[in-house]
Amino acid sequence: MSAGINESTRVVVQGITGREGSFHTRQCILSGTNIVAGVSPGKGGEKFDGNIPVYNTVSQAVEEDRANTALVFVPAVYAGDAILESVFAGIKTVVCITEGIPVHAMLKVKRIANTFNTLLIGPNCPGIIVPGTGKLGIMPAQIFSKGHVGMISRSGTLLYEAADQVCRNGLGISTAVGIGGDPIIGSDFIYWLEQFEQDPNTHAIVMIGEIGGDMEERAASYAKAHISKPVFAFIAGRSAPEGKRMGHAGAIITGSAGTVTSKETAFEQANIMVIRNLALIGQTVSENLSLK
Repeated sequence: MSAGINESTRVVVQGITGREGSFHTRQCILSGTNIVAGVSPGKGGEKFDGNIPVYNTVSQAVEEDRANTALVFVPAVYAGDAILESVFAGIKTVVCITEGIPVHAMLKVKRIANTFNTLLIGPNCPGIIVPGTGKLGIMPAQIFSKGHVGMISRSGTLLYEAADQVCRNGLGISTAVGIGGDPIIGSDFIYWLEQFEQDPNTHAIVMIGEIGGDMEERAASYAKAHISKPVFAFIAGRSAPEGKRMGHAGAIITGSAGTVTSKETAFEQANIMVIRNLALIGQTVSENLSLK
């Protein structure tokens, strides 16, 4: 699949010298990710772990090491500007792990990223992983085995749980992506449904949504019209009371909009198999597919 991470991906890590950035950079490298540079303003000229050059700006990483992908571990107050720095430097894929970026900042970031045709994954997400190729983010790579099930989730934790079940049931993952739980995010369910439909290595798709907004309903309409592969869906938040935010900033029910019922109904009308028990995701997918 062309989107996200592949053999041509060359990663610059923004915030590479921070605690989170340094830890997860090493984990990404262990998974096979080609990290060519880091950015940490004021620390240009240093080497991360003795061999990865650290620059003051993303533009330097693009010019010197041909970086084409950015992984952002920058505090929320600076993260919006960090994303835009990568966009303006010509980076074509940005994965932002940071949570809590102000909505008004993300509205600007998303508009500009779209204008520059930059793929933005996140913010407030675990990233993306292609087992056997690498990862961009904080996903525990050891639970993802290589296979043919594509996964899209608003929740990182639920993505890990579902992927673990799918793999334990004898299937594997082609690509798994956490799109993020904030109200304003970059790529959404529809974008990744399109990518998985075009990906010859993905034979089935699992969507993990949650209450709040209409992203899942819109994805259901898109899938009905454009997706030929089997799609399974689980919606988190069945017991959430109206008007209460549950975990993610985007997970809130207002009236009849954004409820589990409205989302599950939309999926069923699109001939998407709805899984209502989190513990049965892997079993249900396995029983309905022959991808082993």
